[in-house]
Amino acid sequence: MKKIILLIALLASSMFAGTINIAVAANVSYAINDLIKEFNKTNPDTKVEVVLGASGNFTAQIQNGAPFDVFMSADMKFPNTLHKENLTATEPALYAQGSLAMLSAKELDFSKGINVVAQENIKQIAIANPKTAPYGVAASEALKNANIYDQVESKFVFAGSISQAVTYALTAADIGFVAKSLLYEDKMSKYKENVHWVSVDPSLYTPIDQGIVVLKRAENNSEAKAFYDFILSSKAKEIFNNYGYITK
Repeated sequence: MKKIILLIALLASSMFAGTINIAVAANVSYAINDLIKEFNKTNPDTKVEVVLGASGNFTAQIQNGAPFDVFMSADMKFPNTLHKENLTATEPALYAQGSLAMLSAKELDFSKGINVVAQENIKQIAIANPKTAPYGVAASEALKNANIYDQVESKFVFAGSISQAVTYALTAADIGFVAKSLLYEDKMSKYKENVHWVSVDPSLYTPIDQGIVVLKRAENNSEAKAFYDFILSSKAKEIFNNYGYITK
């Protein structure tokens, strides 16, 4: 009898609480904690499990059956690809627009803007792999539009994700192209704007539109849909703005 009562209790609790697994682009790694805290104010029984990484890698994993419920990409291309392949339960939606910055552990003269990377004292440049990371695509585009890509290509140190590019920029390289959102975390406060980092001129690269989608396996998962709706809400936009994103 006790076993039956326990089973009923477990079944009842599962109706009201659950876990959703979300694949999150690395540039959102600092903002995601605040986003989940705010989401849980209205969805206290939903546990959100986060995996961080490069959007291109996540897309390949999802195409091969990875058990994610929601995908927050660093661009719109990858969610749109999954949607065309009938692997999504919702339309891809824009949740924020990211910005590109250059970061160094050293104090640098950023008065020349992006051309700082062409200076002789810059031997290595950290950049996220453009094949898997949209911010790597944006960095490459910015360098090409500044007409210095061919001049500095030999200096590239490729990172697997944009968060790894931050690590490289502060350790293995002299400077790196990073997501501006990753500079707003408390532990990054010692790196000062115009001293250790500077925004990349946004006219040099295509706006980084970041998209979210509920995946096919969560088609009937109300908690996954609630998280999707929250990320598109005004409350979430406030948090994104606090981390240097642009929202519409």
